[in-house]
Amino acid sequence: MPEPFKNFFNADLVAAMAEHLARQSPQFDAGLFSKRALDGLDALELKQRSNHITDALSASLPGDFRAACAILVGALHPEDDVDLSELSSDARGLRGWAVLPMAEFVARGGLDDFDHSMDVLKEMTKRMSAEFAVRPFIAADTKRAMRHVSRWAKDGNYHVRRLASEGTRPRLPWGMRLNVFVADPSPILPVLETLRDDPQDYVRRSVANSLNDIAKDHPDLVARIAGNWLTGNPGKNRERLVRHACRSLIKAGHRPTLGTLGYGPAQVALDGLSLDRDTVHMGETLRISADIRSTATSEQEVIVDYVVHHRKANGSTSPKVFKWKTLRLAAGERMVFEKKHSLRAVTTRTYYGGRHVVEIQANGQRLGERAFTLVV
Repeated sequence: MPEPFKNFFNADLVAAMAEHLARQSPQFDAGLFSKRALDGLDALELKQRSNHITDALSASLPGDFRAACAILVGALHPEDDVDLSELSSDARGLRGWAVLPMAEFVARGGLDDFDHSMDVLKEMTKRMSAEFAVRPFIAADTKRAMRHVSRWAKDGNYHVRRLASEGTRPRLPWGMRLNVFVADPSPILPVLETLRDDPQDYVRRSVANSLNDIAKDHPDLVARIAGNWLTGNPGKNRERLVRHACRSLIKAGHRPTLGTLGYGPAQVALDGLSLDRDTVHMGETLRISADIRSTATSEQEVIVDYVVHHRKANGSTSPKVFKWKTLRLAAGERMVFEKKHSLRAVTTRTYYGGRHVVEIQANGQRLGERAFTLVV
């Protein structure tokens, strides 16, 4: 079983931080930092551990903000244009998970030294993304922050370019929501356009995720952007980006988006929908079978998804769309689809016993449903 992310914040990480920070200045109290950082660390979860280490930094670094930042930046690993996701600190300096609490230190104390803080976060993101730490600056002074972001989008380091798109996402998971861009995403659109053909897939996926965020509040806008970006000869990379950006709109059956991507109203019939059981116990797998027939007189592109309407605590249901098949159906062609759906506990959902519903949709159109009872 994979190691929980929270365990990356451990005694070894604290020791590495203490060693490298102490090398930069005698003003850094390594003993106090280690004691404060390790006290109660194991009992905390991921974000709590990071914040706990930030508290220890605040207690141990000099009170002068720029002097503290100089120590933090000086302790960073030399810049490497490499994938940082699996890298950790070594004898050359700090990178990876150790940088998260360092960036949070800048976010907490740097608003009064705005431009310097943004430059520090730019350096930190080369060793681990500063996408969470940059958001308070964007919220505090959007225009000023976007001047930095616009430059980052053209930087030679692809981690910095990704920060330009990831740091400005309106609804970044686990990050501060940027309500200014939820309401009006227009300031970030030029940045996304600059990065849409970036040579790094890591950056392009961030652009797609930002557009997917925007789609939650401005679906028609994203459909128009998708159409514009697909005009002419966009290339395979941009086509993949647009499809990934529109994934939530596709699942929702947003007609303008489906039309842009070449999907018309589905001309199909659901000749059969079956579940392998009427009652499912928590932890079991439900088998779904759908018999779909084209009613069109010519070939058509069809996206088949299934929706599970989960029962909530108050007895109502909440739909969750799951991708199934994307295919071409010939005129009159019939296909049977089968799927195993796991009903095991996950951290992102609380299951409640009772009536649930499986529904089939094609190009966003509802075709039919069957109910089952979940026993928890």
